[in-house]
Amino acid sequence: MSTARMRRRRLLLWGLLAAGFLFVNFHRTATAVLAETLAGAFDTTAAELGFLHASFFWIYAGLQLPAGLVVDRYGPRWVAGVGLAVMTGGVAWFASAGTLTAALAARATIGLGGSVLYVATLRYLASWYRPDEYATMTGLTIAAAGIGGILATTPLALAIEAVGWRTALLAAGGASGVVTVGILAAVRDRPADAGLESVGTAEQSTASLSEVVANTRTVLGERETWLMGLMLFFVLGANFTVLGLWGVPFVVDIYGTSVAQASTYVLLGNVGFVLGSPVFGWLSDRLERRTSLIAASTAAFTLSYVALVTVPPLPVVGAALFCALFANGGVALAFTVGKERHDPEVGGTVTGVINSLGYFGAAVLPAVMGVVLDAYWTGEIISGARVYTVAGYRVAFGIAALAGLLATGCAAWLHHRESGTQAPTDAATRGD
Repeated sequence: MSTARMRRRRLLLWGLLAAGFLFVNFHRTATAVLAETLAGAFDTTAAELGFLHASFFWIYAGLQLPAGLVVDRYGPRWVAGVGLAVMTGGVAWFASAGTLTAALAARATIGLGGSVLYVATLRYLASWYRPDEYATMTGLTIAAAGIGGILATTPLALAIEAVGWRTALLAAGGASGVVTVGILAAVRDRPADAGLESVGTAEQSTASLSEVVANTRTVLGERETWLMGLMLFFVLGANFTVLGLWGVPFVVDIYGTSVAQASTYVLLGNVGFVLGSPVFGWLSDRLERRTSLIAASTAAFTLSYVALVTVPPLPVVGAALFCALFANGGVALAFTVGKERHDPEVGGTVTGVINSLGYFGAAVLPAVMGVVLDAYWTGEIISGARVYTVAGYRVAFGIAALAGLLATGCAAWLHHRESGTQAPTDAATRGD
């Protein structure tokens, strides 16, 4: 097979996996547009709505490490295909849920199935792409997720107005079912499985159980793992709480817009999410810098939420959300740093551990901000949803800004350790 055909083949297979991850991000951020609808349908407080949103992330976060182990053991094709099938079933359940309890269980099932897609895709990249292409392709994978986030804003709001939220979600579930079939039919774990020559760095056979256990001990024993994980805890936690839940209600409550209009400002955040990861991935591969870009990104993230604490004019809200999510792309370079610190066979395990710590933040912060907002409830209910005060949103965004400061501290410490412990010839490829 020619080089051009090889590139087209691997890009097509990546596209199927990235499409699966697109639907994961669609469903984990859709609650921002659905917030008022769900609050009315299930008669929830802010804390209960936060817990409903977070039920996805509790399962998702808890399964990131097992997902990494399973992907290292069985490969990305079947793990991604089965996971997406489970997620599709969860979407159908959520769309038909009649009680808050059923909705919680269904959304947790969506998180269960979706938990393996990112790890599986990165494991695929390690086999099908060269090391100097890895950060770029990781960035494009996250960009695909950002497209899912865009679809979960204004397009979803318009679909809900046209056909109702249950029918809109069922349609999304049908589309992910089609992608599931494509993954199972076409994706191959390694080029060798498709009769092609080796390209990536993870061409060995899948790891044995004893190797998986040993890999896990090694990864968990490193301080750098915990620095990257905590950094992602704060950044992903704040971004997915605001982007996926409270961003739209904030604009509706404070600026008096409709849900469809408010979703356009959250859409700007998703545009930043789409652009940030490819830009930082490309820049990192070409400059051969990782941790300095990560540190700069966490600082920009923090400043973005400081701006939101001031409750600025609406155009500034859109710009701040764009910058916060654009910076997310630089923070995601942590996955490349983790991969480069270990042998290729540990790729799924490293990604799973770091991702797990990150998404526990997305599980914790929605409920925390929900409790804060409940304390500042005006007592008013519009269209079945509670209305919250400016002061409440200031405190909530203050929590996000504090999370940014802590993330910046983790990033600076990581940069110091990576720069100080590697030889000059090594620093450019693994850290800084």
